[in-house]
Amino acid sequence: MAFTRVTGTIRPAHAVRMGTAAAAVAVGLAGTLAAPAAAAEFKNGFSEAVSLGPSLAGHVQAQADAQQTAAEAKAAEAKKAAKAEKEAEKKAEADRRSDRADRSAARAAFVAPVKGGNVTTPYKSGGAMWSSGKHSGIDFAAPTGTPVKSIGAGTVVTAGWGGAYGNNIVVKHADGTFTQYGHLSKIGVTLGEQVGKGEEIGKVGSTGNSTGPHLHFEARTSPAYGSDMDPVSYLRAKGVPLS
Repeated sequence: MAFTRVTGTIRPAHAVRMGTAAAAVAVGLAGTLAAPAAAAEFKNGFSEAVSLGPSLAGHVQAQADAQQTAAEAKAAEAKKAAKAEKEAEKKAEADRRSDRADRSAARAAFVAPVKGGNVTTPYKSGGAMWSSGKHSGIDFAAPTGTPVKSIGAGTVVTAGWGGAYGNNIVVKHADGTFTQYGHLSKIGVTLGEQVGKGEEIGKVGSTGNSTGPHLHFEARTSPAYGSDMDPVSYLRAKGVPLS
């Protein structure tokens, strides 16, 4: 009876242990059997996500490409505009240099009528020795025989005796103005002759209504007496320095 009770006591415990083990095996087996399905489900979900990825990435890349293209186009346009502006600045500077060169050339096209001569009697000085009561030109102090030069290129329209002016020469210039050289001791050109800038046309003297050797110089709007204009302003406007 005691053995039976002991055996009876053991059997339930063994049965419980066996039942627990069997349950564990069953759970494990179920887990094993269920794992492939779960894995497959996860794999399918991942696969679907991967399949959507390239499409989204392509859309993002397309946007990036479009932005890059727009940026490059904008940069190219800015570069083109900068180049055009630079070319315009270069042209403007070239034009300014050309203008300065032209002005310099125009000024260089004229010289003083007497080298180193000082102006002794200014324009419009009053006095009884002039028929109009005023000096119609300026006088350059210089010894007899000093070379007299045409201040610029032109055509000789007068070459000979000029009454109060003594031996005188009148030259017409390309700008339509005239210059006159009086009281000469010698005339070195003839009527109608073409003369160049700085070319010697005569020599200083004291002929005509003169009190001593000097060059009487006039700037005129015509070859005739009475059309005089300020010779100092005339010469300075042409870049001729006066002392």
